[in-house]
Amino acid sequence: MIDQATIDRIIDAAQIVDVVSGYVTLKRRGINYVGLCPFHEDRTPSFYVSPAKNICKCFACGEGGTAVHFIMKHEQLSYFDALRHLAKKYNIEIQERELTEEQKQAYNERESLFILNDYARTYFANTLHEHIEGKSVGLSYFKERGFRDDIVRKFQLGYSLEQRDAFTQEALRTGYKEDYLVKTGLTIKSESNGSLIDRFRGRVMFPVHTLSGKVVAFGGRILKKAENTGKYVNSPESEIYHKGNELYGIYFAKQAISRADCCYLVEGYTDVISMHQAGIENVVASSGTALTHGQIRLIHRFTEHVTVLYDGDAAGIKAALRGIDLLLEEGMKIKVVLLPDGEDPDSFARKQNAESLTNYIKEHEVDFIRFKTQLLLDEAGNDPIKRATLITDIVSSISVIPDNIIRSVYIKDCSILLDIDERILIQEVNKKRLAHLGKAPQPKIEPEMSALNVDLSQPVVRSGKPATKKTNIDKFELAILYFIVRYGMEILAEGGEGNTVTGDMPTTVIDWVKFDLKRDGFWFVNPQYKIMLEESIEQSENETFNPSRYFLAHRDAEISKIAAEIVSDRYQLSKVHIKQFGENMKKEDTPLAEEKHLWKNVPRAVTELKDAYISKQMKDIKEEMEQKQKAGDWDGAIELMQKMKELEEIKKILAKELGERIILRW
Repeated sequence: MIDQATIDRIIDAAQIVDVVSGYVTLKRRGINYVGLCPFHEDRTPSFYVSPAKNICKCFACGEGGTAVHFIMKHEQLSYFDALRHLAKKYNIEIQERELTEEQKQAYNERESLFILNDYARTYFANTLHEHIEGKSVGLSYFKERGFRDDIVRKFQLGYSLEQRDAFTQEALRTGYKEDYLVKTGLTIKSESNGSLIDRFRGRVMFPVHTLSGKVVAFGGRILKKAENTGKYVNSPESEIYHKGNELYGIYFAKQAISRADCCYLVEGYTDVISMHQAGIENVVASSGTALTHGQIRLIHRFTEHVTVLYDGDAAGIKAALRGIDLLLEEGMKIKVVLLPDGEDPDSFARKQNAESLTNYIKEHEVDFIRFKTQLLLDEAGNDPIKRATLITDIVSSISVIPDNIIRSVYIKDCSILLDIDERILIQEVNKKRLAHLGKAPQPKIEPEMSALNVDLSQPVVRSGKPATKKTNIDKFELAILYFIVRYGMEILAEGGEGNTVTGDMPTTVIDWVKFDLKRDGFWFVNPQYKIMLEESIEQSENETFNPSRYFLAHRDAEISKIAAEIVSDRYQLSKVHIKQFGENMKKEDTPLAEEKHLWKNVPRAVTELKDAYISKQMKDIKEEMEQKQKAGDWDGAIELMQKMKELEEIKKILAKELGERIILRW
């Protein structure tokens, strides 16, 4: 679908820091960059980006790879769609042949739902601007709200006709499947008679975008009064839409949030739009739902500072307070702004410009804990029971704050505000924290960049997934892949010249591995490692083959991840290596020194793999012998004993070749 030359241009253009920084706030740390991992619940930065190697890697959950695979994982795209995404970003033209019907059917369901939502967004926008009903009803409504035409088009606002099934019928005529129309929630299918109706008929439309701008859902506001009908209707959850993971306006706000190092949090669609029109762009909305951990993590990628704008409605404020505790729990720094009576962010922003609105926020923002304490104090008055409840409420909020220093400052302030002994507050906060920690899962240890010497034989811990223990054979196959990915096309000769290992034509690392394994009838067992070995052999026929580049850009994300592990300096020569190869190696403990010693390292790694294979066979035979002896099958046991002796002889030969065992470390 996309030729290799174009793929190479895209990969060359897609600089990893540039791509990742569109989704994660990165801070420089030495020659690398670090930020919060977008793929797991990361509270301390564990996601490293290497501009030199053009890869990213999370040392907590293990995700990583090239810019292409970062986009694949983050946006849930196929390999080729991720390439198209990056080609568009870097203005690289892609010439593709027309898709066949079979290829169209091969698109998975997620991609089909995204395509349908994109069509719906265009349809609703065109209806708003071009249809008589759209202009007279929908566009008039937006103009009455004071929205400029450029803002309406920026947020891709639209209108759905009042006709019962206008959109559904047009989509079906265009070729979209009924099944997908129902799954996205754009269409409702009657259970009684199977008829199809538009979910959003007679409503102005607000598309909900992902962080990268893809439409995952819609919100629709009805304009006519109707009994038993909600003012707003939203898309139901689907394969591509989980409301707890989305924030309205995040696509339009992400860069402004990062620049300002602050995010304004409001409630509704029009709040966001009006603030943008006033010149304030670092604003997102929870769309009327309680805040979730997923939404908070979305904000946390760009800033830890959140300012919540309240409209002064007491009931609304009290309901929203519950969600703020989640922000505190995630380590966010929260401030609150109370707008004038009768104003909400939408109406207030329409009366302001960027400067006046920013000044108002700065002048009136209050620390959340102090705001909450004063609010509840005013409500409790002199009632001792209400004051006791208030103290419990405040203690609950303080107890979830992860930072010890911030927590102690709040305790001190609240003891003054509440006129209560600080020691009592400390005691109650500690009780809450102990209770909370008792229910919570044990935290995972997230290694720093320096702590990279992890034994290959140990399981790799993935966030949210059970650890998978690598077998003894796996680790030696991976050790060979280390040399293939890093040095696969290098000549395997002492000092880089002179006689080669085989003594014949110059032999590359890949050629040697292929020759030595096939000579003794061995091959890789791990399915992914086997693919990498066989593809490296196949590709090595091309003299320009670059193994690290090839596997980093591999369309299989797992293979790309393995390659990223290998090139990310997580392997280091062990002390045993240095001892084995002498003082020169010790003095030259650099990648260049390692490359100069390939003529010893690679054959040794292959020999260690053979030794592991033999050990595994001997273990299996021993277990089988015991079973045959228990069953009284002495002939079978004797036959296996003979095989064991043969393997022991081979083991002795391998032991002589190996001498002192070298352990490659992960």
